[in-house]
Amino acid sequence: MVDVALLKQAIVDQNALVLPKHLYQRQAFAQLGTFSALPHVVVISGIRRCGKSTLLQQLRQQQTEQAYYLNFDDDRLLGFHVEDFQTMLEIFIELYGEQSIFYFDEIQNIEGWERFVRRLHDQGKKVYVTGSNANMLSRELGTRLTGRYVQCELYPLSFKEILMHHKPLLVEKSTFTTAEKSIIKRHFSDYLLQGGLPEYVATQSTEVLQLLYQNILYRDIIVRYRLQELPLKELMYFLVSNVGKEVSFGKLAKVVGVKNGSTVSEYCHYLENSYLNFLINRYDPSVKRQMLFNKKTYAIDQGMARAIGFRPSDDRGRMLENVVFIELKRRGCDVYFHRQQKECDFLIREGTRIVEAIQVCQQMTDADTQKREYAGLLEAMQYADLMQGLILTEDTFSDDSVEADSKHYTIAIRPIWWWLLQQA
Repeated sequence: MVDVALLKQAIVDQNALVLPKHLYQRQAFAQLGTFSALPHVVVISGIRRCGKSTLLQQLRQQQTEQAYYLNFDDDRLLGFHVEDFQTMLEIFIELYGEQSIFYFDEIQNIEGWERFVRRLHDQGKKVYVTGSNANMLSRELGTRLTGRYVQCELYPLSFKEILMHHKPLLVEKSTFTTAEKSIIKRHFSDYLLQGGLPEYVATQSTEVLQLLYQNILYRDIIVRYRLQELPLKELMYFLVSNVGKEVSFGKLAKVVGVKNGSTVSEYCHYLENSYLNFLINRYDPSVKRQMLFNKKTYAIDQGMARAIGFRPSDDRGRMLENVVFIELKRRGCDVYFHRQQKECDFLIREGTRIVEAIQVCQQMTDADTQKREYAGLLEAMQYADLMQGLILTEDTFSDDSVEADSKHYTIAIRPIWWWLLQQA
């Protein structure tokens, strides 16, 4: 049982919090605005410290009605169990009167939370919850709240959100002067190095990223799933040191010293559920073959990847690829990669069709690079029956036409910074 006095103090302290001025405008805010009119429970998931709590507080400030708020990632609530929700509700009513909106932060810390949220929902209350473990949320939501919730995934700050914060007028423009492009590119270079985790962007302290990583690794994965520390740490270290490269579960098992590839697959699943690292499949119409093929690995944030991984160089090309991948995830895309004779970085699937092929490279300044990138993209376009393809680079803006097999294919080459500023 929770200490009632501590619970009450935590509620008072947390509900008295005042947001700082000049916060980042999150693109997810518009989506949450549409969700507010629905009767469903609203679930916001994402990596720890990506801004979920701030987003909840911003939502609260927009409401004309007072609401209840509690962040369960508070040391005073370590003894909180599902039966304490009733005590919490009584304290809320005692302090603030009866309200119909509830905001619960990091609710996955409380086993059985979905039962209480279901009760509130059945009583006609509006409930917003956040969590930083995708699997636990989906399992618990599926058990008690099927058909009763809508979900929004929040990622670290996008380049567009950062530029909107510093230079909002530039985001609204479709064409740029030379000086304006220089300003945008300077901000993009910073973003490529720093990533988008708000606290690190504000402090520039690598310790912030390392502490966040340790908290997630130990609290959300090792302790929760009772795993051995060393193999998981070595696996994560290897993955973030090889962003954008292909990996296989069998070879990874040998690298980190576990029995077999299925154990590595399970570990990778935990990492993805905690939003630390992602694997994407090589596209194939056969799901069985997809499962057998190598995967490609990407990190949640290029700043964190630099802080906790190993790189003999700045690895700019791979970091650019990671930026594009996370933006595709942010836009809700179903992402694969293509490999046959050649390779294409990303295929985007909608329904049963591949609708876009994207290649990412740092520069297109020499003939060999252009030949290689064109060949991979063109093979993917022919495979997916696409007539248009996209190459994203640091700073090239052009269009090209390629003839192959008596067909004319169009290849658009765009700067990554420009693509990131387009409407998602």
